[in-house]
Amino acid sequence: MPHHSPAGSGADTPRRRTRTPLRDRLPLPVRGRGRPAADPAAKQERSPWRSLRYRSMRWWSAANLISNVGTWMQLTVQNLLVLQITGSAATTGLSLAVQAAPGLLLSLVGGSLVDSWPRKLTASVSQAALGVVAFATAAFVALGMLNVPLLMVLAAVTGSIATVDNPACSLLGNDLVKRKDVPSAIALGSVVHSAGRLIGTAAAGAAVAWFGMASAYLVNGLSFLAVAAVIPFLKLAPKEDREPQEAAGPAPAAPAPAAAGRAARRPGGTREGLVYFLRNPRLVALATITGISAIFGRNYQLTLAVLVTGPLAAGAGSFSSVSTVLAVGGMIGAVLAGCLRKPSVKHVAVLAAAGALLQAVAGLSPSLLILMLLVAPMAVVESVSDTAGTTVLQTEPPSHMRGRVLGVWRSASTGWGLVGPPLLGALMEFAGARGGLIVGGLAIVAVTGAAQLLQQRSPLARLRPRREPAPAATAAPEPEPATA
Repeated sequence: MPHHSPAGSGADTPRRRTRTPLRDRLPLPVRGRGRPAADPAAKQERSPWRSLRYRSMRWWSAANLISNVGTWMQLTVQNLLVLQITGSAATTGLSLAVQAAPGLLLSLVGGSLVDSWPRKLTASVSQAALGVVAFATAAFVALGMLNVPLLMVLAAVTGSIATVDNPACSLLGNDLVKRKDVPSAIALGSVVHSAGRLIGTAAAGAAVAWFGMASAYLVNGLSFLAVAAVIPFLKLAPKEDREPQEAAGPAPAAPAPAAAGRAARRPGGTREGLVYFLRNPRLVALATITGISAIFGRNYQLTLAVLVTGPLAAGAGSFSSVSTVLAVGGMIGAVLAGCLRKPSVKHVAVLAAAGALLQAVAGLSPSLLILMLLVAPMAVVESVSDTAGTTVLQTEPPSHMRGRVLGVWRSASTGWGLVGPPLLGALMEFAGARGGLIVGGLAIVAVTGAAQLLQQRSPLARLRPRREPAPAATAAPEPEPATA
């Protein structure tokens, strides 16, 4: 006689149990029509503003905005002041060359100093020194004592201090965030620079009208002191979060602190930065791409001005509109570049080639409207390319070599900055305004492609320097400058 289980017993459960819907049995992230659930943390990691999560970066960005406003106030009136004193456009150009010359001659030494001394202390001292020069210039202007020889000396001193200040401040800003957030920090710096330019240019006119030209130098001096006052309170990100993860292996014995300090300061340290740069195929390719782009593709104040006022038969007001579109596109590109995580030289090459092709097409523009429609994406692409290239430049070398690598870069960039305008002007004299844009754009595409091929096939890749651990003197936590 068959046995019957009582009602409600577990024997009949398999027949009566209803099936669980498939969507309730799937893992949580794939529910809802196959779309992954939104992850707030992942979204925050892709935000272009993610570097602002760091309190020190917020302070640093605010201080840099003040500094950029002061810098652009001074730059707005500087050439007018030189013209007023000398009455000579040639002397004005000479003063600019004197200020730029130290970047060509002394940047290697300046970068070596940045690697040899605590970064926060170096940036504080250089900012304070630039503030003193600005205050001195303001006093000379207010008292009517500024003459041509004194003007040249002040320009040379400013350029010399900048060879230390530029790499120190650039690397200090990156040290405030984790390595993965460096693109966001650099992009934020670009936005701050553009905002400071807009505010400073507008403020300069009002300040000069109310208080005279000396006021622009006075404000700039105060802005330098504001940055110097903030630096001692900045907190660096942990060193392990700022350096790339290296393959595990036996660590070589660290030299004694005294020996490491002497090695960092010996004259050969400057030469080591140059050797490292030349033996790194990625940095060589990056310099080639950036150099050719700077010579044939970034001098828009020259090329587009000639195109607008020449073949397009428009006036200065129209060129001002084009310049505004360039500035807005650059700011949009800087924001988009903040979303980058791990840019490479290949990204820089592709973006530079895309911008160059847009430049070549812009040279064929039949009207001002078409030109402005092409200029906007061109500025966006080139701004993203600049941020990607700067990120590679400032994160590729080990931390104890970055100052010297930036010194090499500044020397090279000063060189192509001096060569570019005359060479491009000669090209436009020969090929015309449209021809200069078209030939320049195609030259960038050709050299960019060649640089990528050489990077992949070059024997330099086999000689690429290994990442060595930083000397003990620099591996230790950076000492805080003494504060009251």
